Amino acid sequence: MTTSIIIGIVSAILGAVIAIVESNTINKKKTESKRDAILKKAEADAETIKKEKMLQAKEHFLQLKSEHEAHVNERNAQMREAENRIRQKENTANQLRDEAAKKNREAEAVRENLKRQLEEVGKKEAEYDILKAQVIKQIENIAGMTAEEAKTQLVESMKADARVEAQAYINDTMDEARMNASREAKRIVINTIQRTACETAIENAVTVFNIESDEIKGRIIGREGRNIRALEAATGVELVVDDTPDAILISAFDPVRREVARLALHQLVLDGRIHPARIEEVVTKVSKQLEEEILETGKRTCIDLGISGLNIELVRLVGRMKYRSSYGQNLLQHSREVANISAILASELGLSPKIAKRAGLLHDIGKVSEEDPELPHALLGMKIAEKFKERPEICNAIGAHHEEVEMTSLISPLVLVADAISGARPGARREVIESYIKRLKDMENIASSKNGVTKAYAIQAGRELRVIVGADQVTDADAATISTEIARQIQEEMVYPGQVKVTVIRETRSVAIAK
Repeated sequence: MTTSIIIGIVSAILGAVIAIVESNTINKKKTESKRDAILKKAEADAETIKKEKMLQAKEHFLQLKSEHEAHVNERNAQMREAENRIRQKENTANQLRDEAAKKNREAEAVRENLKRQLEEVGKKEAEYDILKAQVIKQIENIAGMTAEEAKTQLVESMKADARVEAQAYINDTMDEARMNASREAKRIVINTIQRTACETAIENAVTVFNIESDEIKGRIIGREGRNIRALEAATGVELVVDDTPDAILISAFDPVRREVARLALHQLVLDGRIHPARIEEVVTKVSKQLEEEILETGKRTCIDLGISGLNIELVRLVGRMKYRSSYGQNLLQHSREVANISAILASELGLSPKIAKRAGLLHDIGKVSEEDPELPHALLGMKIAEKFKERPEICNAIGAHHEEVEMTSLISPLVLVADAISGARPGARREVIESYIKRLKDMENIASSKNGVTKAYAIQAGRELRVIVGADQVTDADAATISTEIARQIQEEMVYPGQVKVTVIRETRSVAIAK
């Protein structure tokens, strides 16, 4: 039983193994057949692709071949054209070389000819020099002088004639200029002066304070002089108390300090309380009031002149001009006058009167500023105007009104002229007698230093110089030259207001006595 079971199992296993083997064999055959079919198909496809690629390669080769042949043909054509051009250039170069050789031969022939001609000219020049020397020697023998002496005499004669002609031309030109310009200039200046005529204010370095009695004078002095010392220390002035009845002198070169002292004294006398503490209080109060009055004066001046947009510091400087003077002429009055004159001159000449008036008002602000006392007032005023953003032409007019900087606008000479007109008006300014006499003597010395001058007189307060020359030493033409030289030297070496007229007088007197 067991044996039969084992046999059955083995038979089943063998059958399964045989079935599997047969199944694998069958599958293997199927796989081989499929593989062979795929290989055959792949070989057929590869053959097809190979043929197609060969056809494409052949077509591409033919295309490249045709393009290469076209390119080669084109290059051959270009080379042929280049060869033709080179051949033409060689032919042209050969022709030019032949022509150049021909011209060189011709030039050599011309050079040889010129050389022969130059040799002949040299011989002729030598002969001419010999003949010229002989002729000059004969002329010198006949004339009785050498050629150099004759030349010198001729040059001196020509110099004298040229000097006379030049002076005559200068005189004619100056006369013509005077005829054309003098009348119109005089009209403009005279009209300007007439339209701006005003009173002159002359101030000194001393202010007189009037009092009612000597009792008040004693109260101002105080016990052992303490009140007057306190007042002098607070105001910076000097109080002169002498035997002058009912008056105290306030002395200081600064008019603002003198005004502060005068107002403080006035309030102290009215109040009656005079002691050092009260003096300091009143001086402080008066100083503030005066600063406000200065600002108000500047504003009122700008309103009167129609000037707007001025910086407040410039307005304050304009107000301070009221308490300054120049050679006795009130600075604010002078500046207002210069502003009006500048505006009128600008209107007559077709320029802007507003700019001219503004420049004229500000031209002397450097005199009332305390920023940089070492600078000239014109340059300091220009610096201040530039600081407060004034227009360039206004700044230049301020700096150039004494010709300390170069003038760059037409307004500048107008301000210079207006300043001279205002300052040179008779009675406008007072002058220190010593400097006045020195100026007159310097003018006379300049005139006396010229050759031929016998006498010189400065007249009309130094505005005219009369020069008398010797008739036997100076000709009429020389007299005109002397006047021009004297005027130029005065202009270059001296400082003076207005103009100086130089008159040279030459006269001949014949005197006979009947007995």
